[in-house]
Amino acid sequence: MAGRLFAAIFGMFLGLALLKFGTPAVMDKFVESPSKGIEWLVFVWPLRLAYPMVGLLALAGPFAFQWRYFAPRWLMFMPLVWLAWQFISATQSVEAQLSQATLAHFAVCVVCFYLGALCTGGGGSRSFLLGPLAGALGLMLYVGFEQHFGGLEETRKYFWAEVYPTLPNVPPEYVKKMESNRIFSTVFYPNAFAGALLLLLPPLLAWVWQAKEKFTAGARGLLCGLMVAGAAACLYWSGSKGGWLLALAIGLVALWHQAISRRLKVVLLCVLIICGGAGFYWKNRAYMERGATSVVARFDYWRAAWQTALARPVFGSGPGTFGNAYQAIKKPESEMARLAHNDYLQQASDSGFPGLIAYVVFIGGMLWVGYRRLNWKGSPVVCGVWLGLLAWTAQSSFEFTLYVPSLAWTAFALMGWLLGSSRETIRQNPSPAPNLSSR
Repeated sequence: MAGRLFAAIFGMFLGLALLKFGTPAVMDKFVESPSKGIEWLVFVWPLRLAYPMVGLLALAGPFAFQWRYFAPRWLMFMPLVWLAWQFISATQSVEAQLSQATLAHFAVCVVCFYLGALCTGGGGSRSFLLGPLAGALGLMLYVGFEQHFGGLEETRKYFWAEVYPTLPNVPPEYVKKMESNRIFSTVFYPNAFAGALLLLLPPLLAWVWQAKEKFTAGARGLLCGLMVAGAAACLYWSGSKGGWLLALAIGLVALWHQAISRRLKVVLLCVLIICGGAGFYWKNRAYMERGATSVVARFDYWRAAWQTALARPVFGSGPGTFGNAYQAIKKPESEMARLAHNDYLQQASDSGFPGLIAYVVFIGGMLWVGYRRLNWKGSPVVCGVWLGLLAWTAQSSFEFTLYVPSLAWTAFALMGWLLGSSRETIRQNPSPAPNLSSR
């Protein structure tokens, strides 16, 4: 009972994070606390409001601990190794205040991982954790539709008339976002919204589809169809080119593992590739004709991150300080950026190669151990969680999903849930009741 109650509360916190804590940690200093009722409802909240909630969750967590997991011990300790090096790197930071804000965010990531692993791993807690996330996804889709059909213009007018004059310093990234017609729902950035869809949709689709005791086959098909249609529309309106390609890739991976005839599988894969590729070209042909400017800009960010990593190979420039290093070495014609748009290169730039290695070992180990234990026929929800995390980690190679709290906290919680889940995640059942000393 305690585990299910905690899973529900934890799920509600993650759902709230998806709705209100979508500003990158390095830009949190620009977020003002809402002062009016409508502002609490419409605008994002500063991260300082989330930290007391995380503290309460951490205090309540031990009452729901299961003290068992189903992953190698070294892998379960890797988040702590990574976080410890971030703190060590911060002692050499070029901007201590920015690194402190980033460290607080990273600490919450690690807390969410262990809460997910040790408090919500039981199969009976699954619905209590995923239910609030499904509600949050529904609200995100609603906001996305509302923005596309006029709400974005209304928000823009309210921002320029009521909010902008009161702000002493508005980051250029936020101004650029308000001038664009790309929807972003409840997160900071359209591409981050696409990342949220890719992270949440696979596990929630599987969760709804396997709920045979609660819904008829027709009802499950209708709910899944509505979720896919809504997410596809929002993905299209977000204008995320990488999100489109990732959705196609995740679909290919999921289809490849389905228990259907090889001939039918090949036909469906070809249809998906052709239709998805044609749709991508049709949607983005003008962008590609202009020279794919955002891709060119990313190459400059990555060059700068690698150059900083080579100059500071041990400690880096400090967690969250890529923007400081980039400002000093960027090309004159390049647009300023606070994040490298590649979490792995930014780890090397911010915390040196030790930070990069610790993070890559953890992420790679999580995906590999999780994949080896998947049962595509018997445990669709677990497979959906793994697919969502695969999309999140892949998007990290050309975006900054690690630095968006709402996405990173949810992803780390799902990583913990994946590694701490019960034996239904494992092809061959382990010995009964493995404990903390197993493996």
